Amino acid sequence: MTRIYYTKPSITEREVRYAQDAALHGWGARCYDYIERFEALFCQHLGVKHAIATSSCTGALHMGLAALGVGPGDEVILPDLSWIATVAPVTYLGARPVLVDVLPHTWCLDPQQVERKIGPRTKAIIAVHLYGNMADMDALLDLGRRHGVPVVEDAAEAIGSQWRGQRAGSLGRFGVFSFHGSKTLTTGEGGLFVTQDEDLYEKVLTLSNHGRSRRQSRQFYPDTIGFKYKMSNLEAAIGCGQLERVDELIARKRAIFEGYVEALAPVAAQIAMNPEPVGTVNGYWMPTLVFPRTEPFQRDQLLAIFREEQVDARVFFWPLSELPSFSPHPQHRVSHSLYSRAVNLPSYHDLSADDVGRIAELVIRWLSDG
Repeated sequence: MTRIYYTKPSITEREVRYAQDAALHGWGARCYDYIERFEALFCQHLGVKHAIATSSCTGALHMGLAALGVGPGDEVILPDLSWIATVAPVTYLGARPVLVDVLPHTWCLDPQQVERKIGPRTKAIIAVHLYGNMADMDALLDLGRRHGVPVVEDAAEAIGSQWRGQRAGSLGRFGVFSFHGSKTLTTGEGGLFVTQDEDLYEKVLTLSNHGRSRRQSRQFYPDTIGFKYKMSNLEAAIGCGQLERVDELIARKRAIFEGYVEALAPVAAQIAMNPEPVGTVNGYWMPTLVFPRTEPFQRDQLLAIFREEQVDARVFFWPLSELPSFSPHPQHRVSHSLYSRAVNLPSYHDLSADDVGRIAELVIRWLSDG
């Protein structure tokens, strides 16, 4: 029986050729060639003015928040339901994370809950587009304008997602992306900072180069203490190949999701999947099943069946407030409820229709037996 992995990258001869060229020739005067090309291609794809390639999405978020002036005593509002990489940079800067519950239908920030938490120390709001689902950017950006608080986008999982015709990551004060090997578009490891704001871009650019401003004429003279979160030319070479295929990669993710919807039609009344509200496009990074509260859901049972049948799957992200580093928030009922009754299904470029059918059949059989 062939094992079905939950994720694998799609690497073609194009990416290999670019990586080989970077390895052979991308040194000395050409050491930034693929990085600059990757950044330019991403600006074009997103419709933004500025991009900075980084070693991780976490690093991109860290520098972006630092450039906004986030520091000790400040507060940053973010969803309780997210991977720890969203909150870690807040703690690096000595600020206090303010965790907020999510909406049951999008799994993203609840704007009403956000407004209740905005106070004099609020320095930023982080909107996470979880699993490709778009947060309500109209409501969040309106909150930001009215309260004078920048809204930033953690679009790590949202390549291909759109809000009213604008791509995820391009709407907030800045956006960040991940190119981890599990993502729709990968460089192996890596991330990206993007913004339309010229001043913010210059601040992050300086921070990204150990605090050395590009306007500084003195060699090896940092203007401030910065960071070392640079993407390598080799990684960027792979990224360029991926970006030249980005429409294909996104379309395949959407096709896989639609395949799941069709294959799971017999049990559609018993499950929910990633939403795509009117006015949005979902990149469907990670197809997710959410079982209703009325159903007795034994997730470990379902995952055990997957393992027996050589199918990998993932649990939904833990609420951050359930982790030992943060205070419990049992009042965040939506976040805790979603986590306890959801699973991520395999999704990668070469996943076949037969594979999707095989996975769906296991879910259908398990629900029937239950």
